[in-house]
Order: sequence, then C-alpha cells, then structure tokens
Amino acid sequence: MADNKPMAAVGSYEMALPFQAVGVKSVILTPETRNTFESVLERLAGEDYAVVFIQEDLFVEFTAKVEEINDKYHTSVLPVPGPSGATGAGLASIRGSVEKAVGMDIFAER
Repeated sequence: MADNKPMAAVGSYEMALPFQAVGVKSVILTPETRNTFESVLERLAGEDYAVVFIQEDLFVEFTAKVEEINDKYHTSVLPVPGPSGATGAGLASIRGSVEKAVGMDIFAER
C-alpha cells in the first residue's frame, strides 16, 4: 500500500494559493512573516510532509536551511517560480541534484 503523505507550498499568496486547489497545504508568507520561513519549513519536515514547494526567492535566500532539511528529513524541498517569474534557481537546483546522483551533468550541451 502506498503512503499518502501530504504536500505543502510555502510562499507569497500568488504563488502558494493555487496549490490549495489541488489539495496541497498552502502556507502564505507576507513580508512581515517572511522571517518565520525556517521554522515553518522545519515544522513541515518534522510533520513528515513528502514534498514542500517553496518560492524560488526563498530557496535562494535560505539555501543552507533547505539543504539541511533535505539531508535531515525524508522531505523533498523543491523551488518553484514566484509571481515575478523564474530566476533559474529551480532549474539549477534540479541540475545539481541530478549531477550529484549520476556523477555528471547530463543536461550539458555538447
């Protein structure tokens, strides 16, 4: 039987709210509550969320915390573009993870 672990999305209203429509828990961070991101991420990982989607700018700002969570818990933290569009951080993260897993950059242009 498959585990039905929850998923969450953390970011601005514009980024996180659409995830709620497909059953993903949305955690809205405003400029005033942005400083709570690390504790929110730690709580979600501790509650055994399978995947936590985070806004790319949070990923960039809190890279060390994201890496700690990915190493410490079974939770996968994945960056997604925010309202201002993609910054490339998400793609770079995926590329780095794949390179780490297979030992080479399979996306490199030859």
